Amino acid sequence: MIYLDYASTTPIRKEVLDTYTMLLSKYYGNSDSLHDIGRESARLMEQSRANIAQLFHVQKDEIFFTSCASESNNYATKAYAWANQRKGKHLITTCVEHSSITNAMKQLEESFGFEVTYLPVNEKGVVSLEDLKKALRKDTILVSMMMINNETGAINPIKECADYVHQNSRAAFHMDGVQALGKIPVDLKDVDMATFSAHKIYGLKGSALFYKKKNIQVLPLISGGQQEEGLRAGTSNAPADIVLAKTLRLALESLNDNYTYVKKLNTWLREALSTCEDIVINSPEVTSPYILNISVLCIGSEVMLNALNDKGFAVSAQSTCSSKSKAISHVLLEMGLGELRATHAIRISMSHMTTMEELELFVKAIKEVIHDYRTK
Repeated sequence: MIYLDYASTTPIRKEVLDTYTMLLSKYYGNSDSLHDIGRESARLMEQSRANIAQLFHVQKDEIFFTSCASESNNYATKAYAWANQRKGKHLITTCVEHSSITNAMKQLEESFGFEVTYLPVNEKGVVSLEDLKKALRKDTILVSMMMINNETGAINPIKECADYVHQNSRAAFHMDGVQALGKIPVDLKDVDMATFSAHKIYGLKGSALFYKKKNIQVLPLISGGQQEEGLRAGTSNAPADIVLAKTLRLALESLNDNYTYVKKLNTWLREALSTCEDIVINSPEVTSPYILNISVLCIGSEVMLNALNDKGFAVSAQSTCSSKSKAISHVLLEMGLGELRATHAIRISMSHMTTMEELELFVKAIKEVIHDYRTK
């Protein structure tokens, strides 16, 4: 099977797996225990937290370990909104966010009396600063926006949007940086909160980060013990938290070389598919090279995914967290690309592990699927 679904998840680096396996067997103590075994786990966890903070150029007590990006996004939305609702109950996000943001916002709207403005995107899938300016109000307390779209690779102007919010309101700015981390430079000084996930950067599933500046107040989502400064109760997943620092360091060390390599792959694949009849490119020109979204106009998404799977290729149609919903891309619809392209889209996502030979075989396979479908 040729894997072209790296935006969904990535394989674990051998170095990370080896370290994690060692930690599981050696540092199994509860990090809140007072005996030496527990204290050693706690020490390594805090060293990991400090190393992560150093890599991000932030303070150690601004880094929180969570179980996944969806949990981190819920802290940035619900936990923040509940803690700050006395300042206002207006929230801003975009119409193309990950389901963990969209559904959290809907819950705040429908069950807790908040008002949410969903910013539109243009035909390139990017939010306009002018639309943000129009939406921002005196009672706005939060703006949440992804840096790189998980379906198209479109890149939002995070710095410009965050700067405007900070200069013209009291609202906090949250960035979903899941698809950006390890792929393009990420600067946390521009934002108040941010979300990242280990399994997108060749780390463990069930391991993620929530960053928040010290002055940002949130309420606990899980009540109980003292873990994570009392914001996230429950026995810490010490081995996963400890190895996350190594996962992040390795991802950042190879960022520039990997980007250059994947950019060449993306350019070749874009050109190769552009010459195919019935294929249109949905990802904008200025985008993350790690994601290429296309529509095969003569074959629906689910049929194409199954056909490619039969030929030994793993791709997606939309965000994997929404893969079991109706096979239509709400992102492409919001971009104004129409229902045909939205129901016939597939997402090809690459990495430094992808080879040119794999892409050549993929183009050959997709042409064969189209030919077979036409001649039935």
